[in-house]
Amino acid sequence: MTYAFPPGGLPDQSGNPEGRAIFTDAYAFIPALTMRDIVASLLPGWQGTRAWIIARPLSGFAETFAQYAVELAPGGGSDAPDPDPQAQAGIFVARGRLRLTLDGADHGLVAGSYAYIPAGAKWALWNAGDDVAQFHWIRKRYEDVPGLNRPGPILTSDHDVAPTPMPNTDKWATTRFADPDDLRHDMHVNIVTFQPGGRIPFAETHVMEHGLYVLQGTARYLLNKDWVEVGPGDFMWLRAFCPQACIATGNEPFRYLLYKDVNRHPKLAL
Repeated sequence: MTYAFPPGGLPDQSGNPEGRAIFTDAYAFIPALTMRDIVASLLPGWQGTRAWIIARPLSGFAETFAQYAVELAPGGGSDAPDPDPQAQAGIFVARGRLRLTLDGADHGLVAGSYAYIPAGAKWALWNAGDDVAQFHWIRKRYEDVPGLNRPGPILTSDHDVAPTPMPNTDKWATTRFADPDDLRHDMHVNIVTFQPGGRIPFAETHVMEHGLYVLQGTARYLLNKDWVEVGPGDFMWLRAFCPQACIATGNEPFRYLLYKDVNRHPKLAL
């Protein structure tokens, strides 16, 4: 199994600078082609690291999360990765070997590994190999609820969690890393898989915000009123209630890493 990641580098000088990137008041589409060295960020507290920050809270748009694609050189990493003590994290490894130290215990992560790190946990993350390591990092401030304890960490893998089929179809399934009935979780990070020809057969319109990073395959994706051709490494960023649907194309599964906020009442003050 391979997992897409920003290509870095610089496109050939013959490329069309107009590009395919889209930013609207309902959604943003950030193609893999745009995720190059010149737009990577350095992060305080991290060594041998560069990151593509592809989503962040924006007033009047998606407001709950930030999403990064992070590359660590050999020996790179951090003992103080997140400056916000209220931030929880979802880490999905695309390439290489990582050492996650979580509340004093070491864990090895490889391509396909997923780690949920609760808010308030003490953690560190380092490249444990001789080659670059690449991972996707989703951050959200945890919303405490009276009577609910915070969830514990999750350490699992795309290879270890059986996808759950959607009703009445064998073309669409979701790999759920957290129990969807566990109300302690206020965010989910899943992998959605469509077999060739599979589709969302209606325009989903709902309160959840989304970040969708395409890991594999191709599709035509409906974003608000626009059909967009998407493929490996492309990112779709949806605010609440943006209509969405897709039709998987090509001869291989279409898979994306999906963030959504869940299990909380909407705030009544902006």
